[in-house]
Amino acid sequence: MPEILTASRSHDVALQGAVLLYGQGPGQFSYGTAHRIEPDASGRPALGAGVPLNRAALIHAVREVAAHALPKGEFLTPNVLSISANAVTWWCAAARRRVFFKCKELGERNAIVSHPALVFQASQSGFSVFALQDEERPVPNSALFEPPYFNTWDHGKICIGSAHVPKQIDVASIGGWEEGFFNSAFTHPNHGTRRVEYERGVFAFWKDMLDGQFPDFPKQVLVPMKLKLADLIAGKLEK
Repeated sequence: MPEILTASRSHDVALQGAVLLYGQGPGQFSYGTAHRIEPDASGRPALGAGVPLNRAALIHAVREVAAHALPKGEFLTPNVLSISANAVTWWCAAARRRVFFKCKELGERNAIVSHPALVFQASQSGFSVFALQDEERPVPNSALFEPPYFNTWDHGKICIGSAHVPKQIDVASIGGWEEGFFNSAFTHPNHGTRRVEYERGVFAFWKDMLDGQFPDFPKQVLVPMKLKLADLIAGKLEK
């Protein structure tokens, strides 16, 4: 059975307070109150009594939020392709990795098979994966291909389902995102664009892969997306 990855909770945050702003019209703020969040009788968070928000308290709150919102300096490992305030993009070299399947067409099976080079992106809008034809570190002009995997939508979107992935989007969490993908069971091919160009279809392709018919990943089955790595980094794949 696939290993379950549990995300670190060291950076979790909880609702601690609220600021209410008052004014004579939309976008006009002339008075504010600060409120603590307190549990109600059922244990749910509720707005506590407010106190006037003075200038010093407002400046302190804004500085605290701004300090934690700024991107932190991180060591960029060679697999990192791009990092922004909203996303981290990286690549995995072609390699042999174990895959897990759990569906009526293939049964419950797992095997170590060859994978193409891959590009991953974890962003505020979701988790995505793309295949590459070349095995060298990709460049902005590198062509992206459909991921040849179950549990993916069009434009590389991964259906996370019950997979355990990190809550953080940063370089330090890349390993956790990869484990969440590779250690999850593939259950079904999602609707949309075909994932592989294979005469007998995607189920037959993965059956042959699991049976060891391809010692190396057959790159001829990859479906081109007519998009480049630069498009992904620039956010042009967002829907």
